[in-house]
Amino acid sequence: MSEYETATIKNIPEPKELVRLALKIRENAYVPYSGFHVGAALFADNGKIYTGCNVENASYGAAICAERTAIVKAISDGAKKVLAIAVSSDSNLPTMPCGICRQFLSEFCSPDMPLYLSSRNGEYKVYSFDEILPHSFKQSDMEDVK
Repeated sequence: MSEYETATIKNIPEPKELVRLALKIRENAYVPYSGFHVGAALFADNGKIYTGCNVENASYGAAICAERTAIVKAISDGAKKVLAIAVSSDSNLPTMPCGICRQFLSEFCSPDMPLYLSSRNGEYKVYSFDEILPHSFKQSDMEDVK
């Protein structure tokens, strides 16, 4: 549990704070197969920060990424929107969310939501959600079939 999950914050935290939490939580990753630790920290519309790490499984398809772990925690706690997210891993390069995480995130964020994608050393680049998944599939894409 993040140190912030029970606190309410009024403004989006500084990017460095979200990156710090993503770096910290990645240490909890359960990765006996890939050895690739990933951590995520997000700020939700309920004023709380949620963290998540990747959790692997012998049945590889049953694994869950850090981003989806954090999102599920936030939504299950009553949040409706993700306002910012940081992702970090063992990589020397900024850590991009996988395709499944991008699609999953699209359900809960705006196109201009900031992503702070960092290396294992905490150096990060900022992207908007629309930059990493333009033309995402959304609920509105299904409206004309009703």
